[in-house]
Amino acid sequence: MAEQVSTNQFKNGMHVQVDGQIWRIVEFQHVKPGKGGAFVRTKLKSVETGSVVDKTFRAGEKMPRIRTETKSVQYLYDAGDEVVFMDEGSFEQINLLRADVGDELPYLQPSSSVQLLLVDGKPAGIQLPASVELQVTETEPGVRGDTVSNVTKPATLETGAVVQVPLFVDVGERIKVDPREGRYISRA
Repeated sequence: MAEQVSTNQFKNGMHVQVDGQIWRIVEFQHVKPGKGGAFVRTKLKSVETGSVVDKTFRAGEKMPRIRTETKSVQYLYDAGDEVVFMDEGSFEQINLLRADVGDELPYLQPSSSVQLLLVDGKPAGIQLPASVELQVTETEPGVRGDTVSNVTKPATLETGAVVQVPLFVDVGERIKVDPREGRYISRA
């Protein structure tokens, strides 16, 4: 019997089983209305299909928790419909479907280390670090004297990802990016 977890114990990134499927909790919010019982609004992502759904649970509702573990792997290359990683401990190659890692792929450079997420012993996706350093390969030049705050421009990075950056960032500079949100953090 799997460990039961209550909605009061939810954490982002936790895996639970709902209606016979395994879901990852993307975000959740406890709501206590003035009238009626408390409930928990969640955004769940299916491990199998990758679809995201909004689901509401009563406060204190219990469901099976799915055990997950992580393993350090190195990104080797993109093989079309599959992406190839190498286990840093055993050096065996692990292929993941491109659909499972499509959101993270634009922020990965060959030979970078990431965490492989295993759900019930099967590869389910990857977790990127909180920030990655990438070089800007293409962006419009900043106009001198244009210092209005919070004005951004698109910049293409060495991996092909496009993020919004402040006007002072130029081609050739290395910047820190939050890969989970695709957001500029700072110059590297």
